[in-house]
Amino acid sequence: MRQLGILGGMSWESTASYYRLLNQGVRERLGGLHSAPLLLHSVDFAEIAEMQRCGDWSAAAARLVDAALGLQQAGATALLLATNTMHKIAPALEAALDIPLLHIGDGVGQALQRQGVRRAALLGTRFTMQEDFYRQRLAERFAIDVIIPAPEQMAEVDRVIFAELCQGQFLQPAREFYLDCLRRLREQGAEVAILGCTEIGLLLDAADAPLPLLDSSEVHVTMGLEWLLSASGE
Repeated sequence: MRQLGILGGMSWESTASYYRLLNQGVRERLGGLHSAPLLLHSVDFAEIAEMQRCGDWSAAAARLVDAALGLQQAGATALLLATNTMHKIAPALEAALDIPLLHIGDGVGQALQRQGVRRAALLGTRFTMQEDFYRQRLAERFAIDVIIPAPEQMAEVDRVIFAELCQGQFLQPAREFYLDCLRRLREQGAEVAILGCTEIGLLLDAADAPLPLLDSSEVHVTMGLEWLLSASGE
């Protein structure tokens, strides 16, 4: 198998899921004692979140590029950036690295295309929901029309992510609020809901949701598994 790099810690709650799911996927496909050959760099999310809050994306990019180069030097043959929001600085990573960045937006777009989806709801941080780097990629590369919550709901979706989910709190009031957001987005024509923050899948259960859920972290893990196993005959 190829060795895969994970740039995580944003937050570590979801990075732990990446580690578990990648290893489970390898075991399911190869059996026995097989596990995933991974290199992990986990950052201090408080530093990155402060850069986000201040709009200092160049500093955030420099921090993550340095970490990614370390993973490349250590032997990673491709990189998973285990966060949706920080794909805002994906161009800086791609320019600095000699190895592929397996872009989470491409995994989401490909999964939606396979399902025949043309209009999808998006839940994530305010950066992911409001800015072009994510929605525009889905529109231009995969012809997906993305709809987002109303501004007052968007603010609460974002608050819950940073104040609760990233701190390991998965509370019923937040769950009910997110489900209400999805009901409203369904009324606007959404066919599927993109969980565009890697922590949201830890909060919501597909069985309770008013829309089919597409968990970005799960499709990202699938991309990683395909890379890992492509050198082993899988």
